[in-house]
Amino acid sequence: MWKDNLRGIYYIAIKDMKTYYIKPPAVSWGIVFPLAWIFAFYLRNLQDFKGLVPGLIAMTVLFSATAVEAVVINLELRVGSLERLLLAPISLSAVLLGKILGGVIFGFIMTAIVTVSSVLVFELPVNILYLVLILIPSLFAFSSLGALLCVLVKEVFEAQTLLNLPRFLMIFLCGVVYPVAAMPPALRYFAHVLPLTYTVEGIQRSLGSVQGGSIIIDVFVLIIFIFIFIMPAVKLLAKKFA
Repeated sequence: MWKDNLRGIYYIAIKDMKTYYIKPPAVSWGIVFPLAWIFAFYLRNLQDFKGLVPGLIAMTVLFSATAVEAVVINLELRVGSLERLLLAPISLSAVLLGKILGGVIFGFIMTAIVTVSSVLVFELPVNILYLVLILIPSLFAFSSLGALLCVLVKEVFEAQTLLNLPRFLMIFLCGVVYPVAAMPPALRYFAHVLPLTYTVEGIQRSLGSVQGGSIIIDVFVLIIFIFIFIMPAVKLLAKKFA
């Protein structure tokens, strides 16, 4: 059974990549929007752009991993294609993980493009091991968040609207454009219950922007977020077939 599940997860992810992700709207939402957002803050403050690179990479992770994830499940429920997937000898959890993996793969491709370009253009030092360690759980966490918010609602447009709230909240509170350490104490505490904070901190350590602390803590917290998002998503998706 586990072999069938693994095979199903793989083929669902590949199918979603071809059907939904490798399309201009997803690519533009995954790369163009974070670039435009960061450039807007750079032109407003005219600060060193190198300092914004960790935030740019973190935003690319967030928006690319959730570019389609928040709508694809409800879209397939509406047209009946998700039910057809369940005719295969795989579990409902495997179907959800296949959907999440599609967002992870797409997010990794988009993030790799932005990261490699930024490192080469600005000649930034990079710890590749640290960077991979932080990117993989971050992509899974945000793709899982998109899946969770998708199954919370019935309509496609509702999921996108609901997802925009945490996305834009995290942009302002998680150190993307403004350091968490410089925020008021109440906002600092709130920032540390949001997953993007740990992604930004991990990327900063990977690029040598901050010293001290442990990237293992960031990775561990992001893994906890993955389970926090996936477990209720599986239960909510199961209720749709009850």
